[in-house]
Amino acid sequence: MNEWIRELADLSAACEPLVLVTVAGIRGSSPREVGAKMIVTQRETVGSIGGGQLEYQATRIAVDMLDAEQPALRSFPLGPALGQCCGGVVEILFEPVSGGMPAWLRDLVAVHGQQEPAVIATRISRSTPQKFVVTSDAVYGADGLVNDGMLARARAVLDGARVATRNVQEFFDPVVDPDLNIAVFGAGHVGSAVVDALSRLDCNIRWVDSRSNIFRDVPRNVRTIETAEPVLEVAAMPPGSFYLVMTHSHALDFDICDRILRRGDACYPGLIGSRTKRRRFEKRFREQGLAQSAIDALVCPIGVDGISGKKPAEIAIAVAADVLKVHEQASRAATQYPANVHPMDR
Repeated sequence: MNEWIRELADLSAACEPLVLVTVAGIRGSSPREVGAKMIVTQRETVGSIGGGQLEYQATRIAVDMLDAEQPALRSFPLGPALGQCCGGVVEILFEPVSGGMPAWLRDLVAVHGQQEPAVIATRISRSTPQKFVVTSDAVYGADGLVNDGMLARARAVLDGARVATRNVQEFFDPVVDPDLNIAVFGAGHVGSAVVDALSRLDCNIRWVDSRSNIFRDVPRNVRTIETAEPVLEVAAMPPGSFYLVMTHSHALDFDICDRILRRGDACYPGLIGSRTKRRRFEKRFREQGLAQSAIDALVCPIGVDGISGKKPAEIAIAVAADVLKVHEQASRAATQYPANVHPMDR
């Protein structure tokens, strides 16, 4: 979602002095990942870098830097001296922004609005700080000449794992659309609760229903689709998507699941229902010639084990937790982290 871009743009456009606070590096365990951000002004903070004493101390430093002109990089050992017990070390980048929207941010807003993957490249230097936006074929917002080596390293991040990383006095922060793509079929009470829970995550959601005027209070990162043919929306999802099927009709549930399983590239083909419903669907899938390996991929019932509540909010929490678990497992398996980036131990 990258909500921080919109928040930073709005605040800076209003010429409100602020400091952008970013986790620029971690060693060992930490409460947030590299790239986590918060915005600090005289009157408020937006976002979080992990809470606790780390965030408290970082906020105090940021407030003291509201009138500063140059960025600063500080290191925080998360031990007894800070009143935290994570045991790691967190490096925080403090970047004052004043006098309106900087060129790099103005260009980033435009690039991000076009859904073009980009990397924010920052040179952390009191004498020659620089910040610009790099896409696959252009550089935006640069104040002065761009070092060829730094540009190459930024593009390497863009072309590689797209993980935020710091290289000595350089910080590269990818800005890309979330790779968690979810299709929710059904806008009843449970579907609404599930979408509400999932919308708080960094993800893209397509919410599909065949009924008219069914959608209410739609979150920002959710696209609603009213269609007489919900089954056809399966083809609109990218490979590796998560599907949650919970329509008002078992017959429609079956047709949607059949289409998903025949695609064969879902990361999570989920169907709400009991084990009895699953057995009945499996029997019909076999009758229609669907391979057993495809049938076995179906996730039904959905939700993490151990939560048996039937209320919409309870189901939503269980489903969101299961989606997060599967997505994180897939992401860890697919991502090669740079040497200075350590995913958190859970």
